[in-house]
Amino acid sequence: MLEFLPKEVREGLDAARKREQARKSRLRVQVGEAVFPVLRFWDGGFALDAGLTPHLRGLVDVYDGARHVFQCLIIASTEDNGDLVCEFKRSTAVSDRAALDYWRDENAPVAYLTKS
Repeated sequence: MLEFLPKEVREGLDAARKREQARKSRLRVQVGEAVFPVLRFWDGGFALDAGLTPHLRGLVDVYDGARHVFQCLIIASTEDNGDLVCEFKRSTAVSDRAALDYWRDENAPVAYLTKS
């Protein structure tokens, strides 16, 4: 149905759709000092606005607001209908504490009582 509308109206509708998606989404990608809003995010990748974002490849950081949530290794980015679709090879969740180098028993006591 959109193909029957004039070109200017279609472009205006696309711009409004992208603005609304960027406003709703708290996710953003940071590459060095540059920050780009994420329009859509799924298991194997995410979509960015192609007009604002250069083609990305390599390691990027994904934030949800101010919280660092993922580090993603982008292997491919293609342009599709004004969106830059980035596919990543791996997505590693960021933790706020160091990884354990030993196995922790689920039923282990939390603390030991000392003898008085």
